[in-house]
Amino acid sequence: MELAIHNWMRAESLEHTLSRINKLDYTHLEIQGTPESYDIKKTQLLLDLYGIKCWGSVTLMLEQRNLLAKDLAQRKMSVQYVKDVAKMVYELGGKVISLVPATVGKIVPDSKSEEEWEWAVEGIQEIYKYTEDHGIQIGIEPINRFETYFINRGEQALALAEAVGPNCGVCLDTFHMNLEEENMFKTMKKIGKRLVNFHVADNNRMAPGMGHLNWTKIIGTLKEIGYDKVLSVEFCAPLDRTPANIYPNSIEPNPEGLTAEQKKFLEDHGSSATTDEFYTMLTKKSIDTLKDLIK
Repeated sequence: MELAIHNWMRAESLEHTLSRINKLDYTHLEIQGTPESYDIKKTQLLLDLYGIKCWGSVTLMLEQRNLLAKDLAQRKMSVQYVKDVAKMVYELGGKVISLVPATVGKIVPDSKSEEEWEWAVEGIQEIYKYTEDHGIQIGIEPINRFETYFINRGEQALALAEAVGPNCGVCLDTFHMNLEEENMFKTMKKIGKRLVNFHVADNNRMAPGMGHLNWTKIIGTLKEIGYDKVLSVEFCAPLDRTPANIYPNSIEPNPEGLTAEQKKFLEDHGSSATTDEFYTMLTKKSIDTLKDLIK
């Protein structure tokens, strides 16, 4: 197994991210799902310059993006967005897209569960035709109940993947599994060969090793089911605004370069942007915790 990291958790230039992770011996990047932000040729040159490979991307299902919206035009727009993300991954030589089907933060359904299921299957099957033609795998990602009402557990993601097609897979995330699964290790074994991507953060969504998750057992279970691909680090640190804060240099007082989407996502998930110092510490802690376990 090798290690990737996302680049949506802090607003900074791609080159700054790549320089950091190159120094810390990461090998892959799971690039932010904003294809409009990247010139493919320039991005590939930067990846090559720093010796980093594109592993894939994660869909940022924000605002109107929703594969199970009641409005047909909204569903079509959402399908096209995911296809654009897949196209970016293909052009950068990546392998996977982590797909959250519904809008993150939306916890009230638009319609009956049977209709929404049909819309989800229909939309993902259209995306699947594209990914199959281009050698990309979809990993349907369950996220916790406070961020979506649709697909919270691995078993649900597996059912959706099976309804889409034989090569559609699942992406599991340790933070979300800790909240939603009765037993994350049984879930990992149930997903088995359908597991195409694996996101890692601790139970408190800090870096691996900064909470109570059993990383030796997690990595051991991955090896047991034959998962030998990439682990993708995806911490999103909650920021402490009280005198009890043990990381006083963690909050960036004047964040720059944040798009409206990034600002909303960071505020929803961590309250604000982090400083470079704090973010680098989390990035280093992640690889320090995992590097010996994945050998």
